Amino acid sequence: MTTTIVSSKWLFEHINDPDLIILEARLDKNQSNLENQFQDIQICGARIFDIKNTFSDTSNPLPNTFPSVVQFNFECQKLGINKTSKIIVYDTIGIYSSPRVWWMFKAMGHYNIAVLDGGLPQWIKEGFPIEPCKEVSYSIGNFDGKLNPEMIRNKEQIFENINTKEAILIDARSPERFHATIRETRVGIRNGHIPGSINIPFETLINNGKYKSKEELIKLIHLKNQPLYFTCGSGITACIVLLACELISENSKAIYDGSWTEWGHATDLPIDQ
Repeated sequence: MTTTIVSSKWLFEHINDPDLIILEARLDKNQSNLENQFQDIQICGARIFDIKNTFSDTSNPLPNTFPSVVQFNFECQKLGINKTSKIIVYDTIGIYSSPRVWWMFKAMGHYNIAVLDGGLPQWIKEGFPIEPCKEVSYSIGNFDGKLNPEMIRNKEQIFENINTKEAILIDARSPERFHATIRETRVGIRNGHIPGSINIPFETLINNGKYKSKEELIKLIHLKNQPLYFTCGSGITACIVLLACELISENSKAIYDGSWTEWGHATDLPIDQ
């Protein structure tokens, strides 16, 4: 595959490819309060990529943080994923958690991956086959990823960037959270945003569960020739905006994985409102 987004029609036409693996980006709850109507059904043959419980560092008090390389590889192998696998990832909302999985594989050096545009709702809308969710054991795969540290930023690097302005920091949260006109959704987290960051709410890039056209995205996202860093509440919706930027630009891109949950909790770090 040479693309980052595929349609339901494309997936249906390639679904019997022996190297193809379909992953459901499982995230049972979301901070955006988006409704998940399809919790008990899946695309035929899909395998569950459990972001929060299996593909996060659960020893970290911050939510959804990137797991160790050993853990990521081990869990991918348990899902039967190989070095040669062609991965399509979808979520049950449309576009929400799937870009996070896409980015994680990219960060681990596996580039043969794409997001299903519109996810499960679009797949069902077009009448393609589904099945009840079920527990399945797979033959152990030989996936062996290597982490590219340039695709993840920590709070020290984000703090340094406030002064250097080397990269553009893009915040995917709502304008109300960004400008502190409402209280933060997580207890004990300050209101506001990281100084120097700009706000591109992820919802503005999506229409009916699908990414807007490249022409529309270009009008909404004005980029200079600088590296791009992305942040949100906990590293999930930041990946939606990152993937949108990937569709229209070649800028280098990285996720601040701690995001506002880390920054807003740390009283020694500066904020703007």
